[in-house]
Formats: sequence, C-alpha cells, structure tokens
Amino acid sequence: MMLRPDRFGWPVLGLGLGFAMACLTTGASVASADNYADKMFKVKSHDFRTVGRGTKSEYHFEFTNPYNEDVHVSGVRTSCGCTTPTLTKDTLKTHETAAVVAKFNTSTFIGQKAATVTVVFDRPKYAEVQLKVSGFIRTDITFDPPEVAFGEVPAGAERERDILITHNGNTNWEIIDVRSHCSNLRVRLEPAQRTPGKVQYRMQVRMDSEMSEGEIRERLTLISNDRSFPTTEMSISGRVRPAVSVSPAAVSLGTTQLDSKVEKKLIVRGEEPFEIKDVQCADERFKFEVPIGSKKLHLVKLVYSGDGTAEPISQEIRIVTDLPGDRAASCIVTGTIAN
Repeated sequence: MMLRPDRFGWPVLGLGLGFAMACLTTGASVASADNYADKMFKVKSHDFRTVGRGTKSEYHFEFTNPYNEDVHVSGVRTSCGCTTPTLTKDTLKTHETAAVVAKFNTSTFIGQKAATVTVVFDRPKYAEVQLKVSGFIRTDITFDPPEVAFGEVPAGAERERDILITHNGNTNWEIIDVRSHCSNLRVRLEPAQRTPGKVQYRMQVRMDSEMSEGEIRERLTLISNDRSFPTTEMSISGRVRPAVSVSPAAVSLGTTQLDSKVEKKLIVRGEEPFEIKDVQCADERFKFEVPIGSKKLHLVKLVYSGDGTAEPISQEIRIVTDLPGDRAASCIVTGTIAN
C-alpha cells in the first residue's frame, strides 16, 4: 500500500478497521481445566521483526482469568538478556486482565536475538507458560525520539509528533513507503537530507480524532530500497482517555445465598458533565438506582437480589450517557451461588 493523501493533504496509513465483540461466559473451575494457565493467553509468541538500534520495542502478552478462583503470578524469567519481562499486575480476579510486558533491549544488543519468557503461576495451583520473542536489531538506523509517544490524550483530540530518522552508510538509501494497520494515523515525510555517509528524514505522525479509546500499541513499517533489510519497524504508544468510565471495572459479589441481596456502588466519571440515559443489563436479578442531573461524577447503586436459582453471576453492565454518540462505559460483575 502506497501513501495516499487525505482531504487535509496528509497521507493515510493503513486500510480498514477491525473490531471484535466479546461474550461473557460463566467462570469455570481451575480444577476442571487442563493446563489452566496456558489457556489464559491468546498470543504466546511475537516477532519484533527488524528494529533500529536504541528504538523502543515492547510487546504486551495479555492474559485474562476466566476462572472462579483468583490467579497469582509468582514470577517471570527470561532465557536471554536481550529481553526484559515485567508484569502489569500479579493477581487477577475473575475476568480481570493483565500483561507480561516483554522489552526488547535494543540499546545493548545487536543482530538476530530471541528469548523465551517463562511465566510462573503459584495460585490456585502451580503452572508455567512459555512466551517466545525474537527480532533483528540493526545498527545503521536510529530514531529520535526512540518511539512515537502520544502520551495521554483526551477522547476526540488530535496529536502530532516529529521523528528524526537517521541512516548511516549508504547515501543512496531511500524510504519508499510507510505502512500501518491503523487508519487513524497520518504520516508526512520531508525530503531526505543527504551528507557523506548519512541520510536523514524528518517524519511527522498525526493521530486523528477518531482514534479508539484505550491503550495505543501500534507500529509503523518503513519500506526502503535496501534489498538486504527492506523493512524497519517503529513503535507507537499512547492512551486515549475515555470520555466516560466506570469503576471498579470488575465487581465481585463473592459467594451469595440463593435469596441473598447484595448492594454495590459504581462510580461513573466523564470528561464533561453528562446525564445517565440508561443502564443495560440482561440479568433481571440486577436493579439500579440512577442519579438525576448532569455532572461529571455519578454514583450508581447496584442491587443484586437472588431469585432462588443457582445460576452463577457473570454479567456485563453497560452505562449509556447523553454525551455525543451516546458514549457508554461497561463493567463486569461476577459471583457464585452457595449450594
């Protein structure tokens, strides 16, 4: 795909948007699941491909706890110093998500590298999961700064970042294309500056106002005329702050009796004052007390009333506001019924 200009004269990167809808399922027991820890990971390998010396290269191996029991990670280790693993969270309740962050150490290693990251679980029972990373670190290309970092951005805002790309060696080196899977990114390359033994490009990367809320973990692929290394990757990071959010994001009712009544408070926040138009929940055992009026913070009372059935509690609560586009926020409520 070649660069093509949008109506503002910025070349558009990427074609098409993908999305997925997730369905909640009843939490299973770890005792009934073979290799329970392995099933929490959707992705267990990542290729950084070709990256420049000193560039920021990280991959988040996300994992989600689908079980009734809490899950705990006791540690992570790596087979190679080229990769440093860290955890975003070590204890997960039902339906909570965390990540093993694999950092590719491009400042201290060069050439083809690979590592195995072992994740050790000790609760509810011992298990190990192995994650694979690989990539090639080239020394003739650098980026300043080392990644496109948009930082924290309000929903609906635009951001632009400048990057200096330097190639040392062949003065005939040329960037012929820039690619991305994200259609909300625009890129502009200024003409190359060539000096003996060096080629430099200034690149502007713009994020448009339609970027989805949440974490930004994208990458640009630079296509060059170098037949030996035609592609080089550059990471893009940031976070689009939701226009409205609800906390806690995961609510546990614990173990309740068949006819128990449980109350919880949900805190709903917005960037601007808003009214709550609707609270959507498919489980009739839930009722809600919604405050009236427009403000930036609302307290919603959640009331669960058992109806004598032993059906486990696993439900998404969706709070719809009057913000543009009927912005909404969701949380997950889980619990078990005592026999």
